[in-house]
Amino acid sequence: MKFVDEATIRVTAGKGGNGCLSFRREKYVARGGPDGGDGGDGGSVWLVADASLNTMVDYRFQKNYRAASGEGGRGRNCTGASGDDLVLPVPVGTSVLDEQTGELLGDLTDEGQRLLVAQGGFHGLGNTRFKSSVNRAPRQTTAGSEGEERLLKLELKVLADVGLLGLPNAGKSTLIRAVSAARPRVADYPFTTLVPQLGVVKVDPMRSFVIADIPGLIEGASEGAGLGIRFLKHLTRNRMLLHLVDVAPLDGSDPAEAAVAIVRELERFSPTLAARERWLVLNKTDLVDDDVVADVKARTVAALGWEGPVYEIAALAQRGTETLCQNMMTYLEGRWAAEAEDPELAQRERDEQALMQDEARQRIEALRESRRRRSADSAEDGDDDDDHDVEIEYAP
Repeated sequence: MKFVDEATIRVTAGKGGNGCLSFRREKYVARGGPDGGDGGDGGSVWLVADASLNTMVDYRFQKNYRAASGEGGRGRNCTGASGDDLVLPVPVGTSVLDEQTGELLGDLTDEGQRLLVAQGGFHGLGNTRFKSSVNRAPRQTTAGSEGEERLLKLELKVLADVGLLGLPNAGKSTLIRAVSAARPRVADYPFTTLVPQLGVVKVDPMRSFVIADIPGLIEGASEGAGLGIRFLKHLTRNRMLLHLVDVAPLDGSDPAEAAVAIVRELERFSPTLAARERWLVLNKTDLVDDDVVADVKARTVAALGWEGPVYEIAALAQRGTETLCQNMMTYLEGRWAAEAEDPELAQRERDEQALMQDEARQRIEALRESRRRRSADSAEDGDDDDDHDVEIEYAP
């Protein structure tokens, strides 16, 4: 199975049925008059959020979708049947945009949420509708209107309360394995996580939150290096971020410099996202002495100008993870309660998420446009692979 988080499809609503031109013809009934019925309405196209889906792969092979048209009217004042609506299931967390105008049509963030993306055509009128005292035998009818047609861009952003941020091999997958039932791939080489992974952290009975393991970032991710530009957008759905820093990197690099590089990429990608609630987590503290951990912590805090929470954990040994999860749960519950009591705060949260998604979208489109220009200048055939959906296989 492949993970595809973007797709472009064309949807066309059904045409309305034409009105009927008919006159009553019955033995012994003189001048029966008009009896042409109306046509049926065309079917509309809806998108519905389906929690059983987690990828856009189904929309890679079929790009065009058309709802049924309405039937024409009939004699004896019979109305034509309306066309059936076309309902397309998409993963929860899908943003729907008009590809031609860039307008955001809606976000499908709840199971079962529906969005009308193409309105069906209106039915035509039969000649019965035009009967009057001065027009006893009307021959006027109207044709059904065409259904709306749209080119849609579907963008999937995973829904999670907490997002993990950090370099490859910072221990993000190990952490999510330690605190949830999720089992992402773990290995001693970079980029073992190729797609976002979700896990449910159950702190206490009836107290839980969702955590997302985002594929590791590298320096230059905001310019398209590595996998970062593709998956940074998934962080725009998270309420808070955990910035994991490896205190004992295998390549001998400086953890403080690595932390600064990640924050720099985040700021370039989306300034609003960089300003979100973010906690600093020093991981793999079981591999070095306490003095080394204290030194790394001091230098990282100084390099970042950090004033927020700092945690020291060993994800593999599950040391410090329980306290971290408890504190995250407390913070999230406070946010949920505050937004439930204050509608303005909840609206600000939605506006901020919309702004982050817009910044992310602009950054991604700018990068793709730059790649298309470079490809057009260098490729002999003028073909551009960046125009196609990137496919990444699930890690086994």
